[in-house]
Amino acid sequence: MKTRLAQVLFSICLFSVMVGSQSVALAEDSQRSSVVAHDYEQEQGLALLGVYCLLIVGASLAGGILPSLINLTHTRMQLMMSFVGGLMLGIGVFHMLPHAFEALGSIQQVALWLMIGLVTMFFLIRAFHFHQHGPAEVLGHDHDHDHDQDCDDAQHHGHGPDVHELNWLGVALGLAVHTLIDGMALAAAVRADASHGALWSLFGLQTFLAVLLHKPLDAVSITSLMAAGGWTVRARHFVNAGFAAMCPLGAALFVLGLQRFSDHQATLVGCALAFSAGVFLCISLSDLLPEMELHSHNRIPLSIALLAGILLAYGIEQTHESSHKNGASGVHQHTIGDDAAR
Repeated sequence: MKTRLAQVLFSICLFSVMVGSQSVALAEDSQRSSVVAHDYEQEQGLALLGVYCLLIVGASLAGGILPSLINLTHTRMQLMMSFVGGLMLGIGVFHMLPHAFEALGSIQQVALWLMIGLVTMFFLIRAFHFHQHGPAEVLGHDHDHDHDQDCDDAQHHGHGPDVHELNWLGVALGLAVHTLIDGMALAAAVRADASHGALWSLFGLQTFLAVLLHKPLDAVSITSLMAAGGWTVRARHFVNAGFAAMCPLGAALFVLGLQRFSDHQATLVGCALAFSAGVFLCISLSDLLPEMELHSHNRIPLSIALLAGILLAYGIEQTHESSHKNGASGVHQHTIGDDAAR
């Protein structure tokens, strides 16, 4: 009797050990699969960030020669600014702020870094006076009635760009710092999406579109002022190329910073996103708010362009969130299926 009892106890213990070993093996395999998927997403994010930077550099270089190819009237510039301003406003609110809160877990921290970013950009604009978009006035390409009326209104209210008052070097330096920050914002957005995104997802698409569409306007400001100052085409291209390189430089600095402080990556990404949200809000509002006073005759088209930018930002964010959820669910189901097969 005792022998049989001992055999039963021994069998139970052996079975428990086997089950425990199998559970540990399954847990290790699941963790290993998760780490591999995470590393793959990070590598994909870095590759995508490189592609984004190349496209933004190309857009900046193209923006520098845009006035010589297209008649950029004042009305057209304002429509572009309203659309891009709405897009940046929507991205800052719908994308950057929620992801910053998700990373930091504190609304006070998000509000603090939001305010730091907004005030920093405000003082940069005040110091360098770089946020002026008006190649038509500077180059004299536009002679229609809307342009004349806009220029008169702008000069009357003290907002019109004057080539004799604006220094192209100060504008270029201010925009270079602004673009450096844009590069960091792009890298932070890509990293945030890659940390919990679906495979083959376009990480950071919203931020990329905002920077991509805004850089040609900035490049136009620099090259237009240089052209009005008598600088050669070669000099303008050289300065514009240096300006375009600021975005990849900002992205590279942020990625290196994350590698240097690997134990605090979530905090760094959250702070960078909240800071970038403040920058985007300041830039978008500095473009949009003067329009209410200076362009009342074009208020319907400008309002439509603004709403189109905001709706685009919201639509991309909703689509992106849906792909994240579906991708995360697919990865989870695949892992469960692999474990059951084993």
